[in-house]
Amino acid sequence: PVCSMGNSTSRLYSVLAKTLSSGAVSQHQDCLEQLDPARLDPIDPKDLLEECQIVLQKRPPRFQRNFVNLKKNTASNHRPIRVMQWNILAQALGEGKDNFVQCPMEALKWEERKCLILEEILAYKPDILCLQEVDHYFDTFEPLLSRLGYQCTFFPKPWSPCLDVERNNGPDGCALFFLKDRFELINSANIRLTAMKLKTNQVAIAQTLKCHDTGRLFCIAVTHLKARTGWERFRSAQGCDLLQNLKNITQGAKIPLIVCGDFNAEPTEEVYREFSNSSLNLNSAYKLLSPDGQSEPPYTTWKIRPSGECRHTLDYIWYSQHALNVNSALGLLTEEQIGPNRLPSFNYPSDHLSLVCDFSFNQDPDRLL
Repeated sequence: PVCSMGNSTSRLYSVLAKTLSSGAVSQHQDCLEQLDPARLDPIDPKDLLEECQIVLQKRPPRFQRNFVNLKKNTASNHRPIRVMQWNILAQALGEGKDNFVQCPMEALKWEERKCLILEEILAYKPDILCLQEVDHYFDTFEPLLSRLGYQCTFFPKPWSPCLDVERNNGPDGCALFFLKDRFELINSANIRLTAMKLKTNQVAIAQTLKCHDTGRLFCIAVTHLKARTGWERFRSAQGCDLLQNLKNITQGAKIPLIVCGDFNAEPTEEVYREFSNSSLNLNSAYKLLSPDGQSEPPYTTWKIRPSGECRHTLDYIWYSQHALNVNSALGLLTEEQIGPNRLPSFNYPSDHLSLVCDFSFNQDPDRLL
């Protein structure tokens, strides 16, 4: 099925139409061949945003969120690096497993929800985009974002729960995108996380990039740790494994680091303390929004399931505080904006909020690489 897109005369009509869900990845081969990014022209983001807004014209407008300036008189001649972290909610899980009892099924239609996700990304224009629960990578995000100038990497979970859902679109996983005109890829690692020396179903991607503006190296990583209560020790072990991998990749913190992820862990959990106390000297960027700079936001996910209402802080952007400054961070949605039915909704496509930060390099010459 193809959704109505106004008069269908836009040159992007066929692009969005071809990226609509039609089953498993194996059923998308014709689409994938037609959308080979090497053979397609770049997309103007304004045109794509306009297409999304045509699809979404019957939905409420996007929420207004404002950036909070956190810069502390750190002069920089270079434009900041904008990083976006977001668990976008796998389509198969949203429709088939998550049981959002207050969210109408109509709000979860992929044809429209996809455009809400794209609209959010296009609105904030990240230089680097870190996503979790991506199960439409090959038929939507890779073909579209590559044409917007991003280099794209995907690492699926070995045993994705999406595969248990009838008419799924393949496994979900982590995806990392960066703008090729801003960064050069130096190396890339796909990491399957271990716990108690056993390989687990959770993964991470870590890439070392060189910033064209500054010539500086830094590492960007994305991950999604094990969910659910009762798995705290398991998450802790996964966090230790990820930190050890990142220590090796960053040469013991010589290379600055940004780690984005859905950790499925509140700040009270051991895995949070491991990241806070790591020798990598990491801080959580969203703590800086609190009055004392020491407290995480009250929530990054808010949903209602049959078991009740779930409001938790699970998503983080960690950064090397000795080498990087947080210039600004995107404010979260208020309870009033989210509304009594919580997330996802007709306004907002995921049960997790997107986090967006602007980073600049510390100007200390002793830290230059």
